[in-house]
Amino acid sequence: MRHRIAVIGSGPGGLTFARVLHCHGYPVTVLERDTAPDARPPGGTLDLHEGLGQLALEKAGLLAEFLALSRPEGQAMRILDPTGAVLRDWRPRPDDRANPEIDRGDLRDLLLGPLDVRWGQHVTEVVPGEEGALVRLADGTQEPFDLVVGADGAWSRTRRAVSAVTPHYTGVTFVETSLDDVDTRHPDLARLIGDGSLAVYGVNRGLVAQRNSGGHVKVYAQFRAPLDRYASLDGADAEAVRTRLLDLFDGWAAPVLDLLHHGTTFVHRPLHVLPAPHTWPHVTGVTLLGDAAHLMPPLGAGANLAMLEGAELAEAIATGPGELDDAVRAFEERMWERAGRWGRVTTAGLERLVSPDPAEALVLFDEVQPS
Repeated sequence: MRHRIAVIGSGPGGLTFARVLHCHGYPVTVLERDTAPDARPPGGTLDLHEGLGQLALEKAGLLAEFLALSRPEGQAMRILDPTGAVLRDWRPRPDDRANPEIDRGDLRDLLLGPLDVRWGQHVTEVVPGEEGALVRLADGTQEPFDLVVGADGAWSRTRRAVSAVTPHYTGVTFVETSLDDVDTRHPDLARLIGDGSLAVYGVNRGLVAQRNSGGHVKVYAQFRAPLDRYASLDGADAEAVRTRLLDLFDGWAAPVLDLLHHGTTFVHRPLHVLPAPHTWPHVTGVTLLGDAAHLMPPLGAGANLAMLEGAELAEAIATGPGELDDAVRAFEERMWERAGRWGRVTTAGLERLVSPDPAEALVLFDEVQPS
């Protein structure tokens, strides 16, 4: 008997779960709040790790296509100090496939493939029952499933069905902006950034620029601040936000500050996390993966873990010899242990990257970067 299974959310984790089930000929319903794949900007670039995100794509039969789309040169990293002095300039070997980059939109399209996603489905509540769970939608309809997988992100509605825990603020805020057609319009910045990422670290603050494809660059100002310090700023007033950020980074080298001078729109992104580990008493008919289960600082682990979890849960359901509920229980135990470990690592990493001692960021880079 094929169980009725729904996954809520069409991010990397939810789509990987659905795609691996599809590979095994197993039907799955994907419910997504967005009205279409391109309803909003897909976000920045992702580095998919061997043994994590790349392993998940291998399980989905998509690794070769990913390698053709990805940007191995995007693994490059330059680190400067606030005066503009170059501290590190690391470039990958031509055959280095440890963490190649891919735009989120390209990854989404790769995973979507033949999947039938129900767009514009705003889930308001998931209600566990004796033999499954009920999904309630904003339009007043509801639908029963044998298993509901919450892959609906940091502020997951599904999480409420299994856990009362909510994300808490880390004390670090990102403000995101972007540059378009950087190689033509801002060639000096293009050279400064290089082929991959640029990071500049100061006391309790930093500026990071990451190349996406097509000459697009995402820029992140990161700093320690109370949660409400910048809440009153109107994100639509780009000049007011720019002025506040330039004041915050006053005294930094002019070429570095050009990342902010030439930024277009600004988006306020305070960083929230869940406890590490975040566990819950098992609830029949409902489980979580990705940020819904273990929201952590954005240091390269979250999407990778979500994708591998989606692939592993799908395989356990499609090929496991036992009952559906037993497969979910075993999956949760594995996920909690691995995600708890990564959560502690990324939380410690954030403390070192946005630190009173900027040298901590350089030490961290040297610890994790291949020679």
